[in-house]
Amino acid sequence: MSNVTFHQATNEDIPALLDLSLRGYASIRELGIHFAAATADEELVRKNINENICFYMKDGEEIVATASIRMPWSSHHGPYEIPHIWWVAVAPEYKRKGYATKLLDFIEYDFLRDKLHCPSVSLGTAKEHPWLAEMYLSRGYKEVGETDLGKGHTTVYLEKLLLTKTYKKR
Repeated sequence: MSNVTFHQATNEDIPALLDLSLRGYASIRELGIHFAAATADEELVRKNINENICFYMKDGEEIVATASIRMPWSSHHGPYEIPHIWWVAVAPEYKRKGYATKLLDFIEYDFLRDKLHCPSVSLGTAKEHPWLAEMYLSRGYKEVGETDLGKGHTTVYLEKLLLTKTYKKR
């Protein structure tokens, strides 16, 4: 991680983000977990960029990771009235090198906490995934619910406090 920069995606970034997402979610498809990003097409990437806040991270000139934030007022909001992180993907050749941590730190702290003053953020993952929920728990998220969305897996919802002094308990 020599020269990491963060960018908000535009329609010009659709081909690169689609490629990154499909490669980054290959292991999810192999597990048989049905995340929308795992089988995305150009239209879904365009919709994500235009309806949510989509960031990507570059190391030098290479796009290495992406994540999006669904806001409470969007047409595809999260389960609570707080921002909801989704579509977290890292290019396979950059996995296990700290890029997801760096991108999530930027979104959680620099953007949501420090810029938007959000008291908390949520995300969801498949209960059946062998390590994702544990990774988010190690980042300070707490499990706040689960549901069956009819996608063949149980979705576990997690929430992380960003501004504990202004947080209204769920």
